Amino acid sequence: MRRHHTALAAAALTALAATALATPALATPAQAAHRPGAAFYVDCAATTAGDGSHRHPWTALADANAHTFGPGDRLLFRRGSTCTGTLTPQGAGTADAPVTISDYGSRSAPRAVLDGAGAHDVVLLSNTEHYRVSGLEITDSAAPGTERNAIRLRLTDYGTAHGFELDHLYIHDVRGGDYKTLTGSSAIHIAVEGKTTASSYDGLDIHHNLIENVDREGIYFKSTFSKRDLVGNQQDPNAFPGAWTPSTHVRVSYNTLKSIGGDGMKLDTTAGARVDHNRVDGFQLRSPSANAGIWTFNTDDTTVEHNEVSGGGNTHDGMSFDADGASQRTVFQYNYSHDNKGGFLLVCPYSGAKTVDTVARYNVSRNDGERLLQNCWGPILNTQVYNNTFYNKEDIPKNLVQDDNSSPATTVHEQHITNNLFVSEGTGGYGFTNATPGLAFDHNAFYGITMTRPNPGGITTDPLLRSDFRLGAGSPALAAGAVVDNNGGKDYFGHPLKPGAPDIGAYAGRGIK
Repeated sequence: MRRHHTALAAAALTALAATALATPALATPAQAAHRPGAAFYVDCAATTAGDGSHRHPWTALADANAHTFGPGDRLLFRRGSTCTGTLTPQGAGTADAPVTISDYGSRSAPRAVLDGAGAHDVVLLSNTEHYRVSGLEITDSAAPGTERNAIRLRLTDYGTAHGFELDHLYIHDVRGGDYKTLTGSSAIHIAVEGKTTASSYDGLDIHHNLIENVDREGIYFKSTFSKRDLVGNQQDPNAFPGAWTPSTHVRVSYNTLKSIGGDGMKLDTTAGARVDHNRVDGFQLRSPSANAGIWTFNTDDTTVEHNEVSGGGNTHDGMSFDADGASQRTVFQYNYSHDNKGGFLLVCPYSGAKTVDTVARYNVSRNDGERLLQNCWGPILNTQVYNNTFYNKEDIPKNLVQDDNSSPATTVHEQHITNNLFVSEGTGGYGFTNATPGLAFDHNAFYGITMTRPNPGGITTDPLLRSDFRLGAGSPALAAGAVVDNNGGKDYFGHPLKPGAPDIGAYAGRGIK
């Protein structure tokens, strides 16, 4: 980054109400010590040191850190108790039998809590694989302002690590400083480092977590095995000199993030990642640096869909979505963006990087401010922004498109803005700053907005946009758009797209009476 619906939130919070694991069967001390796939118990409220059995649980994180776990083992923390410090489990699971870290005890008791008490990491999984962390409450608010993470996954010259699942966690009050580095500060921090053995994650599922009151990052990825020409001069000086080595089979889904100091989610050095059904409610709230809701850097083939993003706190950058430097074939679709002071979309190469083949389609933007689309300086290759609906009432953007005027200037190659519906009930705004010749409009609908650039095939009459973002019967936007190949096959509401001229905007159904 530059120097840098509501139903979804309800569904995520409902899922958080029930933990995914049943209370495990009781284990004897002998089983806990020797049987593969054993359960080990921790009760930090207990006063007598134990052996990790259900009857005599461990009483501190140091006990768990001293044990080497194996396939199928379970490390379980008693609900209603709080453990302080850093959990650094040793050992690894297998694909068929991961190590599970979760809770035990009465379902009516509060969650088991891990409190870092100012530690750099509350949970650190380093150079290992096949782990699931589920159902716990994690916090780290003491001594605010220092670098810290609730959960950090770290590989150092490891090779490929497989099989991580982080789910149904409640992470809150992680009060780090304004750090966006390889080591922190985040609620969930995914770090790949080293200089000798190309390393990455294969199989990482982050889902159904509630994250709130975190500084600076919500969910953050970073890797030193990231070197390729697309990155230009943005390359990390500590990057491994070998080939770009992305993490694969990454999914970030059904998470709720609230009151985030900086970025909501940032993916880095991934291929084929999916970010879906998340709710980001309040980001860029306490950081003086540039931040966005959900963004990519140095990634290939990322799909960002069915997310709701709102509450971007200021205009630096403060927009919902960003395809940043070296992002290639990023698709933003079926998302709901609203009430972000910075705007809707940033396309942001700079310092020699390139951003290639970005697509934003069938999204809805309501009351996003400052600018709807911003282009950073640098090569922007083949951006397609089509069939989105932009509605503004309380917050009127200054710019429909803002191109940076830094040196060297923005270089836009074939940025097409097609079949979009722009409706304003306010006055002013929607200008163009430093708009480059590569920016082309066609078949867009502008209502309540004065369009100052050519827009062949467009309309300016009332599109009869309803409050639910569907089109009313008789709308001139029905079947008035241009055909777009490889259009994703459905609209914002899930309706299949039919052959022939599409509707203008994010809706593709019949006009509503």
